[in-house]
Amino acid sequence: MIDQAGRHPARADCRQDNGNSLNPEIEHLLRVEAPQVLGALVRRFGRFDVAEDAVQEALLAASRAWPAEGVPDNPRSWLIRIGYRRMVDVLRADQARRRREQEAGIAELALQEPARRPGPARETDDSLALLLLCCHPALSATSQVALTLRAVGGLTTAEIAHAYGTAENTMGTRISRAKQQLARAGARFTPPADLGRDGRMAAVMQVLYLIFNEGYTASAGDRLARVDLTGEAIRLTRMLHASVPADAEVTGLLALMLLTEARRPARTGGHDELVPLDEQDRTRWDADLIGEGTELIDGVWTRREVGPYQLQAAIAAVHAAAASPERTDWPQIAALYLWLERLNPTAPVRLSRVVAVTKAYGPARGLALLDDLNRRFRLDQDPLVRRREHAVRAHLLSMTGDAPGAARLYREAASLTGNRIEQRYLLDQADHQG
Repeated sequence: MIDQAGRHPARADCRQDNGNSLNPEIEHLLRVEAPQVLGALVRRFGRFDVAEDAVQEALLAASRAWPAEGVPDNPRSWLIRIGYRRMVDVLRADQARRRREQEAGIAELALQEPARRPGPARETDDSLALLLLCCHPALSATSQVALTLRAVGGLTTAEIAHAYGTAENTMGTRISRAKQQLARAGARFTPPADLGRDGRMAAVMQVLYLIFNEGYTASAGDRLARVDLTGEAIRLTRMLHASVPADAEVTGLLALMLLTEARRPARTGGHDELVPLDEQDRTRWDADLIGEGTELIDGVWTRREVGPYQLQAAIAAVHAAAASPERTDWPQIAALYLWLERLNPTAPVRLSRVVAVTKAYGPARGLALLDDLNRRFRLDQDPLVRRREHAVRAHLLSMTGDAPGAARLYREAASLTGNRIEQRYLLDQADHQG
């Protein structure tokens, strides 16, 4: 379960052997320390693939020992020591190639010589460097997401596979290949140069945004949302924001997630049915998350350069400020979407502007804009938004009195989603057309 700060504890990697959950404080501690331990091992050995496996074993060892023996005074050093020994064992056992024999010898000397043994754990935060490494340009976006969830988020391969609707062995292969690609690309646990860092930061934010979106509206399954994924995206974005607090776009991304997550409790009704925004009970929105998100976006909004995440956060803040649907400032939202479209001309943004224009100026204006965008950009054939385009057009047709056309499009939209909650809502809308 996510707490008010958008965090959730570690799960399967940090369970006791009897299957019972750990003390929540221990679970949270392991989740927070995992990326720091991984960073320390990668920095020392330069072997991300071996280090990531070693960290998982260290977490498992801690989940067995700490409930009985108590948490050590320096838990990070304890975990690093266990992971360090595991890496030495792996490198020592891998004698097939000369290079790995040399690495094993170096690692063994590091244990035997006091001057080379791992000292107390550094107090520096390796989270940003680790996120940048997982979002290396040599990896595909899918591999970046999977590796980030595994290495930085601490999710198991099975959990990541479940979130993305694929088999565990398939996801395991994808993660293994991603590690191999990092090795072939010569990826290092060092901050990239300024120009490369800016590009990599953009990739990091995109990965976190994708994780949040998949959690907020799951692409498949019996649940509308995956709170484990939204919680993990928020936790990692908090981590990123703490590393670069002056970055306005990172601040905007965190504000966007908090303001959006605040509406989650009201998105489904008592029978798990989807409740659209203008029908939600706004007293169920999370006031603490709204307050935090609004404060974050207000703090960076006056800067000269405004990016896409800040604009999306500003839109979410306008929604959050409205005490009722009727008091929503839709003309302002439509203007913000037009600004966003100029910065980020994507199909989802264009379709969202159609909805805002409809709310602000009526269904005739909305239909005219949607027809124009379809002529120019083929939103109705774009796999990213085809389902939503059908649903939006169905709603507009319903508003203008074309019930048969609306029913047909609602059913077509329902056939294009794997999320059963969303599918049921669309079919209900089709039935309501009479």
